[in-house]
Amino acid sequence: MARDAPSIDAYGGGGFRLSGERREGSLLILADEARSWSVTSLAELTPESLEPVLAAGRAEVEFLLLGVGARNAQPPRPVRDALQRAGIGLEFMDTPAAARLYNVLTAEGRRLAAALIAV
Repeated sequence: MARDAPSIDAYGGGGFRLSGERREGSLLILADEARSWSVTSLAELTPESLEPVLAAGRAEVEFLLLGVGARNAQPPRPVRDALQRAGIGLEFMDTPAAARLYNVLTAEGRRLAAALIAV
């Protein structure tokens, strides 16, 4: 994976600042590319909403770093099961913690995807 991962400079107010550019709404970062993500709450999180990550598979994604919103909560069982079947690990935490950890892990060259629900 190329190490052109965007940095998360700030979060809050319903979006993120990535490498100096403001992005509204939730984000999915895969293969060092940030894209808008339609999930706005943990209740909307489904295996289908993570299809790009699941399709990439273990060869491209070691684990998914999931920012679940303002408060940490366990993702729905179908999401956990789908990731396990794909051989992709899952780390979940509140979005502020996930945004901070994302920068550390990408600096280490980890093969991860990040799904971050905006706060």
